[in-house]
This record gives sequence, structure tokens and C-alpha cells, in this order.
Amino acid sequence: MFENLQDRLQRTFKSLRGQAVLNDENIQETLRELRLALLEADVNFKVVKHFIDQVQAKSVGQQVATALSPGEQVIKIVRDELIEILGKDTARVKFASQPPTVVLMAGLQGSGKTTTSGKLAHWFKNGGHRPLLVSVDVYRPAAREQLKVVAQAIKAQIYEGQVGEANTATVERLAKEARREAMNSGCDVLIVDTAGRLHIDDQLMEEMQSLKRMLNPSEILFIADAMTGQDAVRSADEFHKKLSLTGVVLTKMDGDARGGAALSIRQVTGSPIKFIGVGEKYDALEPFHPDRIVSRILGMGDILSLIERAEQTVDKKKAQDIAARALSGDGFSLEDFRDQLRQVRKMGSLQSLMGMLPSIGPFAGLQKHADKIDEKQINHVEAIINSMTAYERTHHDVINGSRRKRIARGSGRTVQEVNNLLRQYAQMRKMFKQMGKGNMMRKLAGMKMG
Repeated sequence: MFENLQDRLQRTFKSLRGQAVLNDENIQETLRELRLALLEADVNFKVVKHFIDQVQAKSVGQQVATALSPGEQVIKIVRDELIEILGKDTARVKFASQPPTVVLMAGLQGSGKTTTSGKLAHWFKNGGHRPLLVSVDVYRPAAREQLKVVAQAIKAQIYEGQVGEANTATVERLAKEARREAMNSGCDVLIVDTAGRLHIDDQLMEEMQSLKRMLNPSEILFIADAMTGQDAVRSADEFHKKLSLTGVVLTKMDGDARGGAALSIRQVTGSPIKFIGVGEKYDALEPFHPDRIVSRILGMGDILSLIERAEQTVDKKKAQDIAARALSGDGFSLEDFRDQLRQVRKMGSLQSLMGMLPSIGPFAGLQKHADKIDEKQINHVEAIINSMTAYERTHHDVINGSRRKRIARGSGRTVQEVNNLLRQYAQMRKMFKQMGKGNMMRKLAGMKMG
């Protein structure tokens, strides 16, 4: 999402690296570039003004570390101010002292409210909770059906109830019944998917206020489509004035939007961003960490989130077994190669994973090509390996010309693609073998030292 802003900031900071001291001239030039970069990223102009004023005040003052170069000083100031804008600390979900904890989902139609309700239920389930979903959108049967499909997909409980006449009284009745059902069935979280509108109107707000009074929710989360930019910020502000939102969920953060909504919404509304949607799958919802997002904006990557995602999705024992075989020399088979690809795919799209790597240092080249990654290539590689026999996958040396033709036909790929895969695989085996020898040499050296 922040690619354009990231590139612009990188160019701005690069021009400072050759400066021996910070003076008014180079500070003003840097501030101009920062202002343009943020405005181009669709950040609210009031937020931009406040940000620039703060950076300027700290750049010309004495609040800089003498051990840092001028460029590093400015980057540190910009980083600190961006974190301040985004909320400084990670906002946590508030739980009720007596279950069920009620989460009221608010937002306009098309913002991803129903899908996000499912993602949030999945997140609660992974945290050891028992969520119950209910849709009180009595005006759109399709919305209620969609939530039912979502609940089935994530294996979460849902309260459907009887709709009858589509009015506010029915909405209130459904919400009351769902809360009672949650208590009776031992569900400690109730997620209420509310009706959406194409725009904010009095009926919608009155209905939301009525639900708030009746349910006394611990969380009122506004679901904002990050792709809509400042429109999402304005809508969030209107909802906050009427409902006192406890938090915001930004959806489609994996898209190609400029990121202005993420950098504006907390400053404008005062509501913290609690979650971000980073993909279409139901596990693609992450707690919002301001410091990590700022690191990504500044090209420093988000290694912590990458590690957390790996811990949640990767089969550790299988990964350790494959690594042990790979480093032993000849143990890394095409079967292992395929399993490793499957493990990586569980973590999300390659493009999103690359986005978590720093855009500086040894990873800079990878970041430049992140948008050119064709996810289909992994499918092609897996299809080629699947077209091999079990013996061929563990004894690649037997794959001669006629076998390569058969594998190509079976996978729907070309012989050249089969050759390319085998060549890449051979290079990986060689690299692992060298790494394994290095480990063994270090072990032997350690034994001699002892």
C-alpha cells in the first residue's frame, strides 16, 4: 500500500545523507519534499500541516542525538512523529467483565463489514474464545446469507433468528435474542454485523445508537475501506461523533491505495486503528502495530510481523526435519522443495511477504521486483513436481529427456520450464550442501577448541 510514499521518502532522505550539518536550507527542502509526499499519498491536509510543524520544530531544536548524522536525525524525527500520528501504542481489544463481550460492527455498505466480522471471529477463535456471529441487517437478505456462509467457512457459531418485518424493532429483537443465545451456549464474544448504507443517514445512526444503548458493547469498530482514502476518514469521523467509536478496522491494506486513510484516520477521529485486513482469506486480519507500519513506510521492513506470521502458519517440526535433511548434504528432495513452497503459501501472498522485508541493504533488490512477482509461477512449479512419480521426486537424477517430456505433458507446462525447475533445484541442493559443510566444520572446530 505505501510503495509510492516509501519511494518518495527514500529519495528525500537520500539527498540528506551527504550533508555534514542540518541547517535551515536543507531542512526546508526536506520539509517541502515530505509535505508533497504525504499530500500525494492522500493524507488529510490538516494532518500533514501538524506533522510538518512538529518535524520542523524538532529538527531546528536541540532534540536530536549527537551520535547521529543529519540524515539519520531527520529520519528518527520523522519516524517518531509518524508513530505519534498512528497512535504510538498497539490498541488492544477491550473485554467485558461479564461475558459475552459485545463487538458492534459499524460502517458503510461495501466496506467489507461482513467479511471482517468473519475474520474477527476467526481471530477470536485462535485466541481461545468462543465467538457467536449475528447479522441484524434485516433489510438485505443477501447480507445475512453472506454471514451464514462466512460462519460455516470458519466453523463459528451463528445466530440466525426469524426476521419478519424489516424495521428497527426487528433489529433490536434479533440483537437481544443473539445476546441471550451467546449466554446460553457459552459463547464469550458476540459479534454484531449491522446494516450498512451507501451513505450516512438519520435512520442508520438512530438504529446504531439504539443498539449501543441496548447492548452496551465493549467495542464499536468502524470498518473502513482503505482504498477509498479520505472518504473513509470522513465517514469514520461522522460515525465517531454519533457513536464514540472505540476503534477502526482498515480493510484492503494489501491493495494499491496510497495509504492516506491509514495515516489520517486516528488523528482526525481520535479513534485508534485496532486491526488491518491484509488479504482475502479469513486469517488475513492482523492487530495494528503503529511502529511496525512506520518501519514499512520508511523502508525498514516489518520483520517482527513476518516472524509472527511464520510462527502461526508454518509446521515447525516439518520445517526442522526438512532443514536437517537439506543441511546433511543429499537429503533435500523435490518432495521437500514442494512442501516448503506449500508452507510459504500458507503465510500469504509472496508480494505481501516481500513487502515486510526492508527496502534497504541486501533486500533492496527483492523489494524492487515485488510487484512483478507472478503468484501463478508457484502453482506451475507445484504442478510440475506433482507430475513426477514418487521415486522421481526423491531421486531427481533419474529424470532423463523422455521423463522430462512426460512430466511437461502431465503438468501442462513446457519442457523448458521443467528444465528450469530442475536447474534451480540443483542450485538449491548445492547451496544447502555447502551450508551443511560449513556447520560441520564449525562443530569440528569447536570440538578441537574444547
